[in-house]
Amino acid sequence: MRLFLKKIVAKALTWEARLVIGKYKPRIVAITGSVGKTSTKDAIYSVVAGDAYARKSEKSFNSEIGLPLTVLGQPNAWSNPLRWFENLFDGFLLWILPKRYPAWLVLEVGADRPGDIRSLAHWLPVDIAVVTRLPEVPVHVEFFESVEALKEEKASLIKAVKPGGALVLYADDPEVVGLRNRAPGAHIITFGFVESADVRATNVEIIFADDKKHVPTGMQARIEVEGASQELVIRGAIGAHALLPALAAVAVGKALAKDIKHSLEALKGYEPPHGRMHLVEGLKETLIIDDTYNSSPAAAEAALEALALVSHGRKIAVLGDMLELGRHSVDEHRKVGAHAAKVADLLITVGFRARDIAQGALDNGMADQNILQFEEAGPAGKELEGRLQKGDIVLVKGSQSMRMENIVEEIMLHPEQASDLLVRQDEEWKKR
Repeated sequence: MRLFLKKIVAKALTWEARLVIGKYKPRIVAITGSVGKTSTKDAIYSVVAGDAYARKSEKSFNSEIGLPLTVLGQPNAWSNPLRWFENLFDGFLLWILPKRYPAWLVLEVGADRPGDIRSLAHWLPVDIAVVTRLPEVPVHVEFFESVEALKEEKASLIKAVKPGGALVLYADDPEVVGLRNRAPGAHIITFGFVESADVRATNVEIIFADDKKHVPTGMQARIEVEGASQELVIRGAIGAHALLPALAAVAVGKALAKDIKHSLEALKGYEPPHGRMHLVEGLKETLIIDDTYNSSPAAAEAALEALALVSHGRKIAVLGDMLELGRHSVDEHRKVGAHAAKVADLLITVGFRARDIAQGALDNGMADQNILQFEEAGPAGKELEGRLQKGDIVLVKGSQSMRMENIVEEIMLHPEQASDLLVRQDEEWKKR
């Protein structure tokens, strides 16, 4: 019954969203992919909103309900039936009454189930579509017949691009670049680190604190666009992939005829979202790399690569279950464990599936005494707190349901700031 009501609400919200878009005719940027959608959406919003009234998807509103809610400018009502009725009523008023509406919508588009994006492409008129990385084994693959089927679902967003629109593609992924053939007539712009990218990052380096030369504070690079070059600095996050959202945003700026200087100036207001390689001060003069928003094989590998870049202090990897991988689960968890064995001095796993991360680390030479296994985040956080040593760098990552942010809260220097610094701090989430 609950699922039936959800479908009814989703259809009603979608109907209203279509009417509102038809009435106000906003220009739309839509972002899909399997890695980095939310960070990319936030960076693009910074560039678009610099000189126009714009709205972006809140948090990760990218589902059959979340996206229409963004179009309508309404909040998630969670399990409150009255609030859902109010959302629908307010959406109807938005359609029938004249109101000020954004000139731009920056929308994150996800695919939890087959048909999610294909159905969206039938009614959403997209001016600029952005495709981030499509890794070998993406998250949510459990609900699709194959990895290829999920990638096809993501690629179906291209069908929504209006004639004369733009397609922005991640240049380092050959499969993503190959999508350019599906958009005849579209303006194609690529971004990434490879030499062929239209918007390219070079000279990528970690930034360290002035007073503590071993403590990373962010990333910097040179951004090159059509012969022009300018420095980009991203503070508060670590890893080369922390630069990709900004590169995508510069590419969108290029599609809008904005020069590199204009786009990078707008990006000065961009802050990497919490829970995405976010740097947080830890107890005992430690540093936490908080990547607790979600996890997938590609994202976990990238996070471990970022941890490997830090040369000072003991490296601790706290890794939770990666969900929705279906038949790929065991192999992918063990691959992550193998990678962790090369990087981490101490490995802590959380969850039943993460036992395979531990096994992968063991199989690749990590000593048994350097691997701790837990079923839940709470006990893992308490054990980690007791083992912390001055100078430790701690990576914390896992799928949403593992609630790995609770571990960060346990070991952060200022837990009273958790509501401002960590993901999933809404009261509704905390009740779950």
